[in-house]
Amino acid sequence: MSRRNLTSGSPNSLDEESNPFNDQRSYSDSESDSDFNRTGHHNTNNNNNNSSSSNNNDAQMNNVNNPANDIMASSANNASKPYIDYSGFYSQQNSNSNINSVNNSVSNIQNPASNQNNVNNNIANTPISPNTPSNPHESLIPHEFDRYPSLSNGGNQRVASMAFSINSRNSLLGGPGANAHNKSSDMSDTSSMSDRSTNPFLIDADFSPFGGYPASSFPLHIDEKEPDDYLHNPDPIEDAKYDHGRMMFDLKTMDKRSGFGLVGLVCLLIGAIMVFVVYPVLTYSGILDKSAPVTYEILTKYTYPQLSAIRTSLVDPDTPNSALTKTARDGSKWNLAFSDEFNKEGRTFYDGDDQFFLAPDFHYAATNDLEWYDPYASSTANGSLNLRMDAYKNHDLFYRSGMVQTWNRLCFTQGNLEVGVMLPNYGNVTGLWPGIWTMGNIARTGYLATSDGVWPYSYEECDAGITPNQSSPDGISYLPGQRLNSCTCKGEDHPNRGTGRGAPEIDALEGEMDTTLGVGVASQSLQMAPYDIWYYPDYDFVEIHNSSISSMNTYTGGPFQQAVSATSTMNITWYEFGDTGGVHQFQKIGFEYLNDNDDGYIQWFIGDDPTLTIHAKALHPNGNIGWRRITKEPMSINLNLGISNNWAYIDWASLHFPMTMRIDYVRIYQPEGEENMGCDPEDYPTYDYIQDHLNAYSNPNLTSWEDAGYSFPKNKLTGGCT
Repeated sequence: MSRRNLTSGSPNSLDEESNPFNDQRSYSDSESDSDFNRTGHHNTNNNNNNSSSSNNNDAQMNNVNNPANDIMASSANNASKPYIDYSGFYSQQNSNSNINSVNNSVSNIQNPASNQNNVNNNIANTPISPNTPSNPHESLIPHEFDRYPSLSNGGNQRVASMAFSINSRNSLLGGPGANAHNKSSDMSDTSSMSDRSTNPFLIDADFSPFGGYPASSFPLHIDEKEPDDYLHNPDPIEDAKYDHGRMMFDLKTMDKRSGFGLVGLVCLLIGAIMVFVVYPVLTYSGILDKSAPVTYEILTKYTYPQLSAIRTSLVDPDTPNSALTKTARDGSKWNLAFSDEFNKEGRTFYDGDDQFFLAPDFHYAATNDLEWYDPYASSTANGSLNLRMDAYKNHDLFYRSGMVQTWNRLCFTQGNLEVGVMLPNYGNVTGLWPGIWTMGNIARTGYLATSDGVWPYSYEECDAGITPNQSSPDGISYLPGQRLNSCTCKGEDHPNRGTGRGAPEIDALEGEMDTTLGVGVASQSLQMAPYDIWYYPDYDFVEIHNSSISSMNTYTGGPFQQAVSATSTMNITWYEFGDTGGVHQFQKIGFEYLNDNDDGYIQWFIGDDPTLTIHAKALHPNGNIGWRRITKEPMSINLNLGISNNWAYIDWASLHFPMTMRIDYVRIYQPEGEENMGCDPEDYPTYDYIQDHLNAYSNPNLTSWEDAGYSFPKNKLTGGCT
């Protein structure tokens, strides 16, 4: 098949292309030819008809210096070849068999002496193109490559470029334009063929007619295909067919690597479907569940609609009418301000579960307890709150128990606290530490950083009582001093500056056991600071109501608190396992107090019988300290079942785990017209102070105020005010 002639000329035949003496000549070779003619060697002017004058010689020399004119003359004499024939790399391809042969044969090239006259005549007769560079050196600059040259645009420039290529090639191959001293100019056709095959640099002489680029770098004909032609010559029809069947085409033509990738992708999709769809369906439907049926305890038979446990009043609707009022010590009627009967079964006390009570999740390190308080151990069942202790390892402690507290949820200021309780285990076994007690809301139970410097202070003076160790070198006190005293400097950290604040403790019950009598004992006490000398209050203002069952506690305090306390015996039927006959029942225990500075008092009771009364005057000034007042702080409630070597001897063999402390109800009564329920009263606020120090109030592992990142405020007594 013939090729499209992109140069508008006919390429040479294979025989012609094989001749190394291509008639392309460089500008430098033309210069050599001119010198050669001027010296008389092969002077073709002697064979020409006329042109001996100097003008004709100059014209001929000018034509020699512009070899493009030779090409122009050749194209004018041969209509089928308007330009010089290309004899480069692509003329050697098989596709040139149908292209016209070049009229100038190889014999003309091999006899430059006989052909020189014709060349000079062509040069002389060919008009100089207006685009021919006037400066010969300009022809050295290659033109921009055009893969498909057009005859109509820039033809003369291409002619000049082609002429330059001819001279350049002849210079390299030793043709007519080569230096006269070059021996290759006299070589035969045979030797030229040998040179082409043996000289590796001759391939570089195959210059393209388009600006001097190597012709071997560019295909010149449309049928000369390259592997990447499909990238440069898009076919809209083929592309549309490919897009229509892209997937099938890709599947048919994919290689082994792509096939493995497709298989991997399919496996990944199948695996994802199995893991995230099939397996969950099988698991949910029970097909894969081969385990035995699980048994669990039903806490209650009742069902509750949503939000049914939300209380709308402080008084529990289940409270009997007979308990709505209570007769106080002075005979007046106090009204029920709060009650919780715990009749709703299945209540839990995790954080957020209940309005009034919270079951903490911590270790009570203040008394070196052996149990971990876990919310799981606190719940309601059978009409009571159950605090269960069992021998279950928890947080590297071997026992787990329950506590509930009302800190920052439910507080009261003066009144009567009454709790119906059944104590755990047997009444004649020592070791457990059940507690029903209250503490000022400014400290949080179990969070030692919050109680640092406020427990168990109830003091409004500005004297030695607020200083560390009570300013006494005899070791009567190890307390750090009252942090929130009444003489705090202006601008210092204090909830209400000018008022002495603290967290005194009033215990309605701390259970123990009389090993001599073999019965349970209830310790009921007030714990306060600063201390009397030898921790003795004025007993003239302390009452024991029934000495047959109650007596003053021989323990009156130590370096960390002063305790005004009485112990009272209890019936063993008030315990979980009762007596030998199995009789067990609840008993009410509590205290009543008024916080008046003159007529205030605290009175404890078991059942309906008072046991101990402390009057306000019993805490008058003593030594270097002033009045200790009956607390005016809002008091929070704590109910817990603990075990510790700090409290009593533990008879491990007689402890029958699990053991449960049961609370039947909690009720608070207050004088009519003096009801004060809440943890943030106006004259003793706590909320803002707590919010400003949440780090201390939310981390039970902090043991001091400084550990929480705070400092004791300065006061006027010890100096530092500005």
